[in-house]
Amino acid sequence: MSIIPAVPGEPRRPQGPRDPGDAWVVAETGEKYWGRFGAAGLLAFDPQRGVLLQHRVGWSHYGGTWGIPGGALHEGESPLRGALREAQEEAGIPDGAVRARFASVLDLSIWSYTTVIADVLEPFDPVISDPESLALEWVPVDEVDQRPLHPGFGAAWTSLRALLPVRPAVVVDAANVVGSVPDGWWRDRAGAASRLRDRVSAWTTGGVSAALLGLGADRWYPGVSLVVEGAARAIADTGRGGTNSDAVDHGRVEVVRAAGAGDDAIVDQARRLLGGGLSVVGVTSDRGLRARLEGIGARVESAGWLLEQLA
Repeated sequence: MSIIPAVPGEPRRPQGPRDPGDAWVVAETGEKYWGRFGAAGLLAFDPQRGVLLQHRVGWSHYGGTWGIPGGALHEGESPLRGALREAQEEAGIPDGAVRARFASVLDLSIWSYTTVIADVLEPFDPVISDPESLALEWVPVDEVDQRPLHPGFGAAWTSLRALLPVRPAVVVDAANVVGSVPDGWWRDRAGAASRLRDRVSAWTTGGVSAALLGLGADRWYPGVSLVVEGAARAIADTGRGGTNSDAVDHGRVEVVRAAGAGDDAIVDQARRLLGGGLSVVGVTSDRGLRARLEGIGARVESAGWLLEQLA
């Protein structure tokens, strides 16, 4: 492979490179890929309006086709952060308007492209904010493949569409997870629960391997319900884990305070989420609770399963 900087007038940069990442990666066979450090794009999904597509300007790579806002990553930039930055630069997506749900990666070893699928939290109208778009439109899901699609997006669309209805959630038995490690947690139950909350927040905002959740694509960003009981009910709703700079949003961990028995609250929360159409993973090593969760349709993993991811 070789790296060739863009020149004025070439696709993607009519005025020449603006960042060291704005360059072509050229394979030994001659194929060219935009982005020295890889590239990423954002597929914003609104159940009412569909997905946000970009009609690419003629001078761009595969100009005239429809794809998603995206572009070259900056050096050291995560795909999640890069996808959001590019979407804001090209489509004017407001801060806090979307929440990343999962990411799919095309890895060619010499170059990679990450598609971040994000749910719209606050409806917005896209704005053409740079010269790379002819149009920006909300396109109903059933009509996407009727457009002339960018070849890369077109190849990925079928698998991405199949995952749009999938919404995972994790319900954590905090007392069981904290109690599985003899680190003196009994001296400060609220402090131990707070530390677990922060670690879980960083874990989910950083992305969870799809294989761990039994799902397709590459990484997911599930919401987590941390169920606490007894003295641990005194913990705050948020902590340090909510400051991860790679997160599109910071509201992924909900602290659920059990009014009575913790097991009952965990089952109730899982049942509520399942009733809302989410797929639920319960985290506990308690055999009785495992049976109750599996009985209502949740998948169950052990406390050790979660702790291994938090290590």
